[in-house]
Parts: sequence; structure tokens; C-alpha cells
Amino acid sequence: MSSDSQYQDLTQQQSAFRQPLSVWVIAFACVISFMGIGLVDPILPAIAKKMNATPSQVSLLFTSYNLVTGIAMLITGFVSSRLGTKWTLVAGVFIIIVFSALAGNSNTINAIVWLRGGWGLGNSLFLATALSAIVGLSASGAAKAIIFYEAALGIGIAVGPLLGGELGSISWRGPFFGVSVLMAVAFLFLLFVMPNVAKPKKPIKLSAPFKALSYPGLLTLGVVAFLYNFGFFTLMAYSPYLMELNERGLGFVFFGWGLLLAITSVFVAPRLQQRYGTVTSIISVLSIFAVILLVMGIGSSVPAIIMACVVISGFFLGINNTLITTAVMESAPVERSVASAAYSFVRFLGGGISPWLAGKLAEMFNPSVPFIFGGAMVLLGVLFLAARRKHLAGIDSAIHHH
Repeated sequence: MSSDSQYQDLTQQQSAFRQPLSVWVIAFACVISFMGIGLVDPILPAIAKKMNATPSQVSLLFTSYNLVTGIAMLITGFVSSRLGTKWTLVAGVFIIIVFSALAGNSNTINAIVWLRGGWGLGNSLFLATALSAIVGLSASGAAKAIIFYEAALGIGIAVGPLLGGELGSISWRGPFFGVSVLMAVAFLFLLFVMPNVAKPKKPIKLSAPFKALSYPGLLTLGVVAFLYNFGFFTLMAYSPYLMELNERGLGFVFFGWGLLLAITSVFVAPRLQQRYGTVTSIISVLSIFAVILLVMGIGSSVPAIIMACVVISGFFLGINNTLITTAVMESAPVERSVASAAYSFVRFLGGGISPWLAGKLAEMFNPSVPFIFGGAMVLLGVLFLAARRKHLAGIDSAIHHH
């Protein structure tokens, strides 16, 4: 790589972090929101033990969260174009505070599963609005704003399990109360520091996300993410049971995974995209992820193999996250918040079914089946993307154009 292009790379990454205060505030709330995803990871086996629940019952913590997040995505544009960006974010964060505190206070697995669903509602209002708010308020253009958002996502996903492991080693209730407290801090920041953003001139219709999915490029990316989430959430929701580690140990493994995910989403993804193009890069990293899942299936009885594979997969998942998010924003001629919501709806449905299915497959057959199934679904996503790549032909030029 020439020193010239290295310099360009560096200035690009610096400008991605030169943002107005309001963008930093939303990013801080994003970090905490994403901590909520990985925070429960280290306590899954502990909850299962405390409540005499099977892995597939405990995995419903992911299922309820993802299903509600996905379905509620369909109304986020409708709500945020009427409440305005600031108040939608504030409402989403408030809902998360209430439901995570209630979950920490409950005594049955069913109660926690239902309350995680409420948490998912707050999450969807927050997430669908946060990405478009960061892109809209950013001083550095869409592509760099997305890198900034992915950096927040990566930090949250990395720190979540670490904090979850520490708080979880005190009590399984700790992580739930932790999210509630941190979100309360974000709530105050959003309330007092975030400026009011003008509402769109015309409110978004309830039908907007469905219309957006009629664009073949956006639909293609949604289906690919739906399929690859079977691999992703098998990794998140099922692998903790096979590592034979305590809460703190699980926290460290997922911290390593999240750290690689954060680094590659910010520093590696843009380079691959410039050199090889978006679709080729996504096909490559997802193919490697499928192979990693197959290795986990074969080595499911060796905790060290599972740990190593989880950490290594972060490298490829980080690249994929940034590439696919950037592509979604350019894949249909609709508002960014609508594109993001429509895509997230399809994607989170995969994240809803897969954690529960992984636990079930393991109970019905053996621990290697969930990983092999997850790997097969990821490969299916790769084939689907390869078959429909003509619908994404203009994406790279659109990204570089901005």
C-alpha cells in the first residue's frame, strides 16, 4: 500500500471520530445499548442452573429480545417521524431502563423472557433511530458516520460480556441492574445534551418498511442477514454452555471476540471494500465464518476449540457488520431510517428463531448439530448473495461517491 493511500486511510479514520457533541452522546447510548446484547452471555449457564432451565429455555432470552426488536422495527419510522429523533431515542432508552430493572428483579425464567421482550421494544425504537440520527447529525458524511456507529457497536459488544462477567460473578441479577443504571446515565445525556432535530416534512407511513423491501437490493441483504444470524446467534447463545467456564471466564472470551469485532469493523472493513468491493468482501468473510462454525461443530466436545473459534470469528463478523450496514444504506432509494428498519426487521427474525433452535437441536441430537446447522445457513446466505449480486451492482460506486 502506498504511503499516500495510507495517509488517506488515516485521515479518513480520524475524520470519522471528529463529530459534534450530539453524535458522541448518541454513540455513548449506542455503546450501552449494545452492551445489553452481550451482557447476558456470561450468565446464561448461571441462569440455567439457578432456575433449573434447559439451554433452549434460557436462549428464549435472546429470542424474545430479537423477535420484539425485529417486529417493532416496522413501527419505528412511523413513531420517530411523529415524536422526532430526540424524543424517540429518549423513549427507547426509558423503556430499556424500566424493563432491564424489572428483569433483574424477577424470579422465574418466563418472567425474564417476557421482560426481555419489553427491553427489545425499547431497543428497536432506540437502534433504528440512532443509526439514522448519527448519519444525519454527523459532520463527516454517511460512510464515515457508519464507521463511527460500528465503532460504538463494537465497543459495546466487547465491553458487555466483560462487565456481564464481573457483575454476573456477584449475582446473575447484576448485569440486568447494570444496564438499567448505565442507560439512566445515557437517558440524562440525551435529555440535556442532545439537540432537537427537526422532524421530517412528511411523517413516515406504516407501510414504508414493506415498500422498502420491494427493492431487490435491500431484500437480498435482508435475507442474507437473516440466514447468517443463524450462525451468529448459535455462537452467541449456545457456545457459552460448551466452554465449561465461570461467568468471569466467559466474559473474557466474549471480550476478546468483541474486541476483534470492533477493530476490524473500523479499520479492516473500509480497506477490503475499497480493494475488492462490498459484495466480494461479504461473500469471502461469510464463507470463512461458515467454515469456523463447521470446525466448532466437529470440535464441540473440546472447550479450547470452541473458545478459540468464538474469538477468531469476531475478526470476520466485524468486517461483515460494517460492509452490510453500509450496503443497506445505499441499496434502496428510501430514507436511511426506513432502509435500516426494513432490513433489521428481516434480520432480527433470524436472530429470534436461531437461539432457541440451537438449544433444541442440541437437546434432540448432540452439541455439534447447532453449529453445523448454523454453518449451513450461513453458506446458504453466501450462495443467495452470489446468485443475486446483480441487484447490488451499483453499491460500491454509491458508497465512494459520498
